[in-house]
Amino acid sequence: MRVIAGKFRSRRLTAPPGAETRPTSDRLRETLFNVVASSTPGSAWLDLFAGTGAIGIEALSRGARAVCFVESSRRAARTLRANLESLGIESGFELIERDVSAALRQLDARAAVFDFCYLDPPYRRMGDYDKTLSFLAESNLIAPTGLVIAEHDKHFDPGEKFGRLVRRRKLRQGDAVLSFYAREQGDFG
Repeated sequence: MRVIAGKFRSRRLTAPPGAETRPTSDRLRETLFNVVASSTPGSAWLDLFAGTGAIGIEALSRGARAVCFVESSRRAARTLRANLESLGIESGFELIERDVSAALRQLDARAAVFDFCYLDPPYRRMGDYDKTLSFLAESNLIAPTGLVIAEHDKHFDPGEKFGRLVRRRKLRQGDAVLSFYAREQGDFG
């Protein structure tokens, strides 16, 4: 696993041993960032179920101003920290080691706002999609023109609509799918 482009291009990232963490493939990350490339510089990202931190680190590499990583697994959070340290990333990020639901409530209470939110719950925990997308739809965590991107298995569809969030696009690559959600009045190009 490596950083695809930007400041840390081609630098390696590590993943914790075992099957608990399933990192987003290099190819899928490249597809994602090809879609959002023009909006990434200066943006703020929320990387939920962050695992190794590959999505948020890619965003920082490509000029994002800030990334908030949320990861409840101690082993994954340790690996994420090691990845940040190995790249010399000392600022522009926050790591919240809590359950996603608790972290979202905490961020909402302090009126945090993000341009992008990426979520990739463990595939076996399908209920986390509905719970997380529903919370994001009702909160003010996502900027009015922001995007929520859900990575999911091709055999599972999280849904078309969650409150004010509506799916605008679906991209499939191998066994994985990216679903892009925006507010109903939001514009997605």
